[in-house]
Amino acid sequence: MEIKTRIFGTVDVADDKLIKFEGGLVGFPELIDFALIHDLDDEKAQGIQWLQSVQEPQFAIPVIDPISVMDKYNPQIEDELLKPLGELNGDNMLVLVTVTVPRDISQMSVNLRGPIIINTDTRKAAQVIAEGEEYAVKYPVYEILKSRKEEG
Repeated sequence: MEIKTRIFGTVDVADDKLIKFEGGLVGFPELIDFALIHDLDDEKAQGIQWLQSVQEPQFAIPVIDPISVMDKYNPQIEDELLKPLGELNGDNMLVLVTVTVPRDISQMSVNLRGPIIINTDTRKAAQVIAEGEEYAVKYPVYEILKSRKEEG
């Protein structure tokens, strides 16, 4: 399937790589079908990928593996919220968090409170809200990513 995107132009995505958010994303319930796109040309991306809407070419959200910015990330999620995704285990569960990149890049943050959970077997996904107050909606990551880039 060809997907038109604002950032990458037209990209070809295999049908078996599409991800379905049956309830949409938080704030965007009408956007259901997505593709996860990697920017292979951008060395500065540092693990950032793009969750690209199939329905809306202008809509793409940068996402990252939360472990890359917080080693012990382990939010408590209500089991009921994950049931629609199918059976999850360590081998088929992909967890991502959204990245916010303002004009002042040093203020870059991730939303650790609202992780995106993807069942890689069923390709069903949901953005859920973590229980408790342990994780921030705007967790600053610029210095973390900068130091990891310098180490690597």
